Amino acid sequence: MEEKKKYTGLTDAEVAASREKYGSNVLTPPEKEPLWKQFLGKFADPLIIVLLIAGALSVGISFYEFFGLQHGAEVFFEPAGIFVAILLATGLAFYFERQADKEFSLLNQVNDDEPVEVYRNGQLTQVPRRDIVVGDLIVINTGEEVAADGQLVEAVHLHMDESTLTGEPMCAKSTDPADADPNATYPTDHVMKGTKAMEGHGIMRVLAVGDRTEQGKVFEAAQIDDSVKTPLNEQLDGLAGLITKLSYACAALIIVGRLIVFFHWTPAAFTLIVPTALFFWMVVCKFKVWRWPAIVAAIAGYFAALVGMSLWCHHLMADAAGNLVPADPGILVGYILQTLMIAVTLIVVSVPEGLPMAVTLSLAYSMRRMLKTNNLVRKMHACETMGATTVICTDKTGTLTQNQMRVDDIKVYDAKIPAALMHEGLAVNSTAELDYTGAKPQVLGNPTEGALLLWLHDQGVDYRPLREAVQTVAELPFTTERKYMATMVRSAAMPGKTVLFVKGAPEIVFSLCATADVDKATLDAQLLAYQQRAMRTLGFAYQVVEDGDDTIADQRVTARRPHFIAIAAIADPVRAEVPDAVRECVQAGIRIKVVTGDTPGTAREIGRQIGLWTDADDDSHIITGPEFAALSDAELEARIMDLKIIARARPMDKKRLVETLQRMHQVVAVTGDGTNDAPALKAAHVGLSMGDGTSVAKEASDITIVDNSFSSIGKAVMWGRSLYQNIQRFLLFQLTVNVTACFIVLCGAFMGTESPLTVTQMLWINLIMDTFAAVALASLPPSEQVMSDKPRDRRAFILTRAMKANIIGVGGFFFLMLLALLYVFQHADICCVTDLFHFSLGEKGVVTDYELTLLFTIFVMTHFFYLFNARAFGTRRSALHFKGCRGLLLIATIIMVGQVLMVELPGLQQFFNVTSMSLEDWVIVTLGSSLVLWVREAAHLVRRLVRK
Repeated sequence: MEEKKKYTGLTDAEVAASREKYGSNVLTPPEKEPLWKQFLGKFADPLIIVLLIAGALSVGISFYEFFGLQHGAEVFFEPAGIFVAILLATGLAFYFERQADKEFSLLNQVNDDEPVEVYRNGQLTQVPRRDIVVGDLIVINTGEEVAADGQLVEAVHLHMDESTLTGEPMCAKSTDPADADPNATYPTDHVMKGTKAMEGHGIMRVLAVGDRTEQGKVFEAAQIDDSVKTPLNEQLDGLAGLITKLSYACAALIIVGRLIVFFHWTPAAFTLIVPTALFFWMVVCKFKVWRWPAIVAAIAGYFAALVGMSLWCHHLMADAAGNLVPADPGILVGYILQTLMIAVTLIVVSVPEGLPMAVTLSLAYSMRRMLKTNNLVRKMHACETMGATTVICTDKTGTLTQNQMRVDDIKVYDAKIPAALMHEGLAVNSTAELDYTGAKPQVLGNPTEGALLLWLHDQGVDYRPLREAVQTVAELPFTTERKYMATMVRSAAMPGKTVLFVKGAPEIVFSLCATADVDKATLDAQLLAYQQRAMRTLGFAYQVVEDGDDTIADQRVTARRPHFIAIAAIADPVRAEVPDAVRECVQAGIRIKVVTGDTPGTAREIGRQIGLWTDADDDSHIITGPEFAALSDAELEARIMDLKIIARARPMDKKRLVETLQRMHQVVAVTGDGTNDAPALKAAHVGLSMGDGTSVAKEASDITIVDNSFSSIGKAVMWGRSLYQNIQRFLLFQLTVNVTACFIVLCGAFMGTESPLTVTQMLWINLIMDTFAAVALASLPPSEQVMSDKPRDRRAFILTRAMKANIIGVGGFFFLMLLALLYVFQHADICCVTDLFHFSLGEKGVVTDYELTLLFTIFVMTHFFYLFNARAFGTRRSALHFKGCRGLLLIATIIMVGQVLMVELPGLQQFFNVTSMSLEDWVIVTLGSSLVLWVREAAHLVRRLVRK
């Protein structure tokens, strides 16, 4: 008998020296930004930047009005409201992401203090995982996770689960060079950090710890920030640019137009177009790259040029036309300043202050509600990006399958064998165990053998009493050479009898048997059917041992009368909900690509079971890892959209797949639970890790699927698409409001009147009313109808053609209506709403406070009813469909009550520059404004009748 080796391990001094040289056995966590920097990062949002610029301009106007024109302190309400909106939007985003990080930290705790058996100073002892150093000798027992990378010095029937690194659930390990597998991802005598011993035991010498392990290298690769812009960010960038350019164009028109009007359309006045056009061209094209001194110099230069050229025009006018213009040049300078203030006010009004709030609230609301559907969202924008997803790259083990081998089918050919004897054979002729400490039993040991114990558990049979009831006489362990194992026991199922149980490869076990109730041809046909479904198979036999019978000798079964009784088909089953979830995603226009370390046959069978692989598919839809790596970028781009399965994939294959899809303008989501998935999870637009995945995978992801269910991904897509629609609905509403307000301010300037809407009234419209609308539209529930749509083109503008038509059409109609009212108010005396039914136009006069109140109230009420139209946009439903919209009704009530109180309460009247209206006025204005809703409902009804 071979003498057992004696190990001494490292001394305390050697441990200290090794730790000094190679470091500790912990993965360096990604460096996190301080909280203040995380908060400031929220101000990088393009719309927030536009809002900050608008706020700064508004502050400048307010200071001029307060100190230069001696206006009251109410002039500061507008900039204060803008900055409140900024702080609310950024603060909410920061708060909700912080809350998600806290929940994620609880989910992703890594126990580096777990004890590990190690030889130190000639003794076997236990130390925390973090204290393992290079050179340590670690004992590996069944069920334990390996603490570091190392080389085996001893291995006894050792099989490792390397699925977290390679996707391979069972790898044989040996120190015998004859057993080396040249095709293995890692050497046969090496074991890696994070892998798990499923069977057998061994001793390893540590070669690498912490960041230098394979797990550490993958973790480091997962920290590379590719700065992939989300589709929503791209859309908001484009929208911010469009709003900025349009507002600058309108501001330029106001400046030029007012000055041309001031100079009575003389040809010389048109020269003012040149510096204005040049200045606003620099604003649009150069301000992003210029530093502040250059920006200040450009503004000062433009102002000087404008004043100088205006004075020149004034001089020409004074000489040529006598008293056509005021003689005092100071009046001209004051007029220029007033013109600039109107232009800046227009820029401020055109900025959708409520949009950042709407986006933030929509994302935050979805983030919290998605947690109830088992999606823990860590990054807010991941909510919306899921809705834009066009491709999902998923691994197999643990995501599509249960990552637990289960018996798919057992065929018992001996109908006379007692069930108790069959159960006894499965229980005692096994080295696996079940851990019953959790909610569900977990396999300890060989997963294939564990599947048999789980089958017994499902039949209501506990294997433990069966084992305890027998006395083991002899055992023959499984080896890859024999391909079977045997156990002989004093049976409890057949009291007083000794029974030999044999289990292993069916064809081998069948060849050992003297009798069977099935012929070999039938057996081979059944085995072929199982193998075509990528299942592992086991055969079972037994013999009642009489005195003098041969049983086991020379490490093999020598019995002469074994009876073949059954075969079992074992596989890692597809999760029950996966086929429906895959079908839902495919119907939603999303391509599914499976990336696995399994063989092509197994991967193809899993694809068939989940509904991804059909009889019409050929080899062009599947590729192996080595074939994938051999493709050039151009060749890969030509094939990638047709690929459904990548088998025998390596960790970086999935990352290359993701990056190639992104280059082809696809929005890519990646699912994974292993350390090998981390680089791809990080590179994807959305990384989805499993709740029971490795800490490295979860750290690299944006969303963690708490229940490990692929169906939760479909729910995330539904939430994302619905969320994007909510943002579009709010844009439809607010931009319609802004178009109306901007044109009213613009025309008011050309009509030679003060702004028809005061600063505080615009504050109510732009901040309060729109912010409430943001809350209402952000909290609309998701619609399953969106899953019947195809993914949107990420390059398509957030404002669709239908939205643009509504914004321009409805906003233009509201503007023309209000402009007509403003003209009537200038040329007629209106004392009550009924006067509008019979009036006569006269000379231009002053618009009274009551008339301005009426104009303001009509503006608010028409847009109040348009809020319901915006809510129903794109739903094919009535605007009066309020199921699940209690928040919308509450907000609508607040807006209505707020408008009435503002007009009727004496304390608020002065603040908002309004006067009281009679009950009759309120009724007529409300009913008249509601036509906005009823016209839409009538059109909706007509469309429904036409479709029928």
